[in-house]
Amino acid sequence: MTPGQDETETTRADQAEATYERLFGPRDLTAAESDPELMEILRRFIFSDVFGTGVLGDQERELITVTVLSCLQCLPQLTAHTAAALNVGVPPVAIREAVYQLAPFIGFPRTLNAVATINEVFAARGIDLPLPAQGTVTDDVRYERGLDQQAPLYGNEIKDNLADLPEPFNDALPRFLTEFGFGDFYTRGGLTVAQRELLVLCALATIGDTSAQLGPHGLACLKLGHSKTELVAALVHCFPYIGFPRAVAAIRAVKAL
Repeated sequence: MTPGQDETETTRADQAEATYERLFGPRDLTAAESDPELMEILRRFIFSDVFGTGVLGDQERELITVTVLSCLQCLPQLTAHTAAALNVGVPPVAIREAVYQLAPFIGFPRTLNAVATINEVFAARGIDLPLPAQGTVTDDVRYERGLDQQAPLYGNEIKDNLADLPEPFNDALPRFLTEFGFGDFYTRGGLTVAQRELLVLCALATIGDTSAQLGPHGLACLKLGHSKTELVAALVHCFPYIGFPRAVAAIRAVKAL
C-alpha cells in the first residue's frame, strides 16, 4: 500500500475501535476469532464508515439498530445492541417503546421475542421491571385519540383505500388501524411521535415494504420536522443490517418525495 492508503486504513481502524468502545466497552484485542477477516470488514464498515457518515447521533443510531434487529429477529445481536443503547444513554423506556410499537408491523409473536430479549438485558443491568407505564388512553377514547395522531399525517387515505372491502371489513379494518396502530401506540409516552415515525420508516425498510407504506411514512416524517437528509441517514444506517437492495429501494422511495 502507499503511505496515504496506510494512513486511511489506520484512520478507519481507529475510528471503528473508538465507536465500538463507546457502544460496547473496550474490545479484547487478544481474543481469538474464528473469522477475523470478516469481523474486521464488519467493524470498519459499520463502526467507521456508517457511523461516520450522516447527521445521526449514537442514541438515534442505536434505537434504529434495536428496531431493525427486532424486525429481523436477530436476538443475540439485539441483546448486544440493547446494552449498547443503554451505554450511550438511551432511556430503558425508549428502548421498550421502540420495540412495543413494532407489533402492528411484525406481529405479536416476534414483538414478544424482542421484548423478552431486551428485558433480559434490563434485568442483568439491575433495571427494575416492569418499566413505568406509558399508556395514556382507555377503551372509550382510543379511537378518537388515535385519529388525532393519524389524521394530520395521513388524512383519510387509508380509510378511502379500504372502502371497497366487503362488509364489515370496510369499516373494521380502518378502525383497527386507527385504534391499534395509532391509539394504542402513538399516544404512549417514552418516544415522541417524530421519533416513532422515523423508527417505523426503518422497520418498513427492514421488512421489505418499498411501495404502499414507505412513501406515506416518509411524508409523515417530513411533516413532523425531519429533513430528507435525516431520513436518508437513517436508512443508510440500516444498510449493514438489512442489505444493499432493501436499503437502496427505501432510499429511492424517500428520494422521490
